[in-house]
Amino acid sequence: MNRIHRIHAGLLATVCAAAMLPGLSSSAAKHTVLRGYRGDLNQDQTITIAEDAVILSKHLTNAQPLMAEYGLNADADANGTVDSFDLAYIKRICLGFAEPIGIYEEIDVPDAQFIDAPITEVKASLPSQGEAELVIFYVDFPDCQYTYDPSAEYIDQIAFGPESTESAIYPFESMRAFYSRSSKGAMELSGKTFRYITRENASAYGTDKVKLAKECYEAFKDSEDFTEFDGNGDGKIDATLFTVPTAAGDTDWWPCAGAFGDESYRVDGMAIGHIITGNAQIESETDYKNFVSSYLHEMGHCMGLPDYYLYWGTDSEGMHGAAGIELMDTDASSDFGAFSKLMLGWYQSDQIAVYDNTTGTQTFTLHNAQTQNGNCVIIPCGELDGQYFSEYFVIEYASAQANNSSLPWWQTSGSGVRIYHINATLQRDYWYTYLKYQNGTEYNNDGVGIRAIRIVNDTDGDNFFHQDDVINSSVSGFGWYDSSENESIDPGVTITVGALENDAYTITITK
Repeated sequence: MNRIHRIHAGLLATVCAAAMLPGLSSSAAKHTVLRGYRGDLNQDQTITIAEDAVILSKHLTNAQPLMAEYGLNADADANGTVDSFDLAYIKRICLGFAEPIGIYEEIDVPDAQFIDAPITEVKASLPSQGEAELVIFYVDFPDCQYTYDPSAEYIDQIAFGPESTESAIYPFESMRAFYSRSSKGAMELSGKTFRYITRENASAYGTDKVKLAKECYEAFKDSEDFTEFDGNGDGKIDATLFTVPTAAGDTDWWPCAGAFGDESYRVDGMAIGHIITGNAQIESETDYKNFVSSYLHEMGHCMGLPDYYLYWGTDSEGMHGAAGIELMDTDASSDFGAFSKLMLGWYQSDQIAVYDNTTGTQTFTLHNAQTQNGNCVIIPCGELDGQYFSEYFVIEYASAQANNSSLPWWQTSGSGVRIYHINATLQRDYWYTYLKYQNGTEYNNDGVGIRAIRIVNDTDGDNFFHQDDVINSSVSGFGWYDSSENESIDPGVTITVGALENDAYTITITK
């Protein structure tokens, strides 16, 4: 029998007759690309006894030497030598008792493929593109310690481990994997975890996070080179997470992030970038979703994004309904949305389309935002700022897949076209640059009037748009801001949603 082994979509599928190797182009947008599989000697994307095992067998019996192009593929078990154990490994692959070993290559994704990240204007410290470093201090207090005590190495896996679609808590199997998917490979998060017990009880640090930070860094500065945690080379450690037991309470330890409070402090000559403090602990070896999702949100702040939820009033959500789910809003159980990805530079230039209101009718294709092809369409209010710091609508097709595959139980729908109303005007003062209308500023501290981000059709339930839906000025929130900061000005366009085909919607915009 001709034994063949194939793999599809990263999952092992053993069939005696046939099963395919994953498409080798699927990692093209990442910095680490898959070039082939050991054991696939003839490099036809299948591993078979009839061909690959026979080629290797002839070499081992001196009947036919290996051709140079077989390269690493002949070393099926990756032990550095080509011998009978490789032949046995190929047979085990074909019988379903072993998995083929990938051959990977590190490549640089040209910066030109992604737009420059506009959010760098805010001057936060964690890079949203390229290498980004996170130092984690997993901290106990003498009077408040973790009930589950993970090792630093285990926390490293949770923070910086590889993608695992098989994980029970996917898409929160690791921080690195989540960001890699969301950014289409534009951001590579890495770092290191340190376990530490403080010298004083918890109360000594509750209102003095700088004291905690300095004590942690001083404890390890002689044994660790902290210059390695500056991904963008700006002389600052990109970001630091100080996480404490849940029992420390929410009063002083509810997760939050911001600039470090002592600009003069240095460790190994490095300044300290943004810090995160919080009490979202790892509950057990398999229960760490809240830990990952909470700090993914906080790292969004370290990259410069504001909260999208309301700081005051009884309604804490910034955006409602199925279409309003966003990592920077109240519930951190979802992917970043189109505006966040635009700010973070997670679109390639050809994935951003801008409606030209001088041409009348235009039709656009919206690809699934939770895939490498995810894109957006922008309708500007007047002239569009070159870095997207102006008023506009941004449209995407969001799905309940990948980073959105763990949506809350009350979601009535997780897929469709959604439209954000954005006013991303920048405000600069002596100390900071920030989005003028973000929550918590003097211009918007109660959610009334102009806000940096709103969702069009901001209602509970399934407020996505689907095939044959028509969006015009009669739809709530589909209007430009007037002088009284109400969304009352007719945009002068109508959007008609077309069919969902091949995992993409069409939208037609008519003047």
